[in-house]
Amino acid sequence: MQTKFFERDAARRRVILDAARDCILKFGYAKSSLEDIAKQAAVSRPLIYRKFKSKEEILAPFWRTFSKHSIGPRNTLSQSREADGKSLCPVYEALLLDPWRELIVDAPMGAEFYAACRRVTPDIAERRRKIQLKYTQAVLGTKEVSEVFMLAVDGFTQDLPATKALRRRLEVLIDRFVRD
Repeated sequence: MQTKFFERDAARRRVILDAARDCILKFGYAKSSLEDIAKQAAVSRPLIYRKFKSKEEILAPFWRTFSKHSIGPRNTLSQSREADGKSLCPVYEALLLDPWRELIVDAPMGAEFYAACRRVTPDIAERRRKIQLKYTQAVLGTKEVSEVFMLAVDGFTQDLPATKALRRRLEVLIDRFVRD
């Protein structure tokens, strides 16, 4: 009996989170109200308030999910006997390109979503940055070189390029940083 309650509760939370994700990526974080999210989820607004205290609380699980792209890099580096430039490409595929394609390129308000996540949940953004540094440093060796590499990658994203252009920029950067 209690298991069914927890399953139903988890399912409702998932429906609300999915609806919120759809609204935020379509209309933006600032313009998506809890009323909009309730309509999209086909639930009442009071139900949303029972599950989440605020729109900010809804945003945190998105950012955590977005930040869980570290599984790919972990698998890539653990399968590789030695970290080299070839292993850095799949690391950034998982850390940057996959989420980039989903959030920035395919969603009208993806860039605003990304900015809102960083603003509203800076602790999660910092954790994501540490994961990125860890995997970059596993390949490039030093923290200083890895930080410079990451700053260059940040610069590559400022003009919100298409995924293909961003991938090519990364390939050139990796080639310059990792010489055989």
